[in-house]
Amino acid sequence: MRRLLLPLALSLGVLAGCEKQAAAPLQGYVEGEFVLVASPYAGQLQKLHVRRGDRVEPGKPLFALEQESERAARTEAEERMKGAQARLENLQGSRRKPEIAALREQVNQARAALELSVATLAREQELFRKGFSPKARLDDARSSRDRDAARVKETEAQLRNALQPLGREGELESAEAEIAAAKAALAQAAWRLEQKSVAAPAAGLVQDTFFVEGEWVAAGRPVASLLPPGNVKVRFYVPETILGAIQAGREIEVGCDGCPQPIPARVSYVSSQAEYTPPVLYTREQRGKLMFLVEARPEAARAAALRPGQPVDIRLK
Repeated sequence: MRRLLLPLALSLGVLAGCEKQAAAPLQGYVEGEFVLVASPYAGQLQKLHVRRGDRVEPGKPLFALEQESERAARTEAEERMKGAQARLENLQGSRRKPEIAALREQVNQARAALELSVATLAREQELFRKGFSPKARLDDARSSRDRDAARVKETEAQLRNALQPLGREGELESAEAEIAAAKAALAQAAWRLEQKSVAAPAAGLVQDTFFVEGEWVAAGRPVASLLPPGNVKVRFYVPETILGAIQAGREIEVGCDGCPQPIPARVSYVSSQAEYTPPVLYTREQRGKLMFLVEARPEAARAAALRPGQPVDIRLK
């Protein structure tokens, strides 16, 4: 009996010690993943719309660099686009309206002449049949009818040709390709102009600004840093003795000086390697020196109460 009770008592003692250690608050600190906002192009900082400590919403302007060169490039691209469109419209269009109107009148004249020739031929055929007209006049009337019929076909062909586009197929394809290139150049110029006026990519706190108005900003240099609520995380270390109770997704409570209530959070990362490792691991005492990094994400709605670098207390729920 004593042999059975002694291991049981030792097990209960170990469990009680683990519960007591898990119940004790863990020490940690707040860390932020800052969003560094920059422009891919260089330029003089003309306008800084925010200051440190401001809260911004998505799409709110942050800063603007000088844009004279980009505006000129966009204007040039717009004019090239208009010229390409005008050239294509000219190639797709037909002749001028007065020319087409004149050709229509020629067609009407030719048709009228053909009607007269047909009537004359019919009359000459009747006179020739009755013997009142020689065959030569009949032949002349038939030739006039054929000539006027050919004239009608000629004028109608001229009218159809005048109504066709002025440009050939190859010219039309070249003009359409020129318009596509002009559209791409215009889109590129507009994008470059937009990159000189930078807006907030997400809601958050303006943590810092790195330039003042009038300074030259190199390409890619951050002008402001934002801290969205979702980028706030809590880092703390847990001993090896309770590491098995910490898994990603576990709920914890974060307390801080001045916080009226604990802030709920969830574990998002558990380190796979120890931060402090003794040279040799043989005994329980040495194992107890192992510390593992754990990160947790607080609720975004309440993360604004935490500041990077702030010490916090963590309790496992």
